[in-house]
Amino acid sequence: MNKKYLCPVCGFHGLKEPPYGHGNEPSYEVCPCCGFEFGFDGGNTEEYFSKFRQRWIEEGTQWFILKSKPKNWDYKKQLRNLKK
Repeated sequence: MNKKYLCPVCGFHGLKEPPYGHGNEPSYEVCPCCGFEFGFDGGNTEEYFSKFRQRWIEEGTQWFILKSKPKNWDYKKQLRNLKK
């Protein structure tokens, strides 16, 4: 069974690794949706995630890896994953 993890930036539920593991070590995985690379694009703080998220929304919520984009995808629905 492959466990999926949530991107704290865009709410995508499909990361292969937790964004940050034991000791706050980054996975260096790139979210296929928003393109955030954990450990490269900045810190592990909600403030930083929020800024990146806002820029991603302002730029049109484009998928970073387009072939991974689900049919009938809705970024607003996906962002609700962050509220759970």
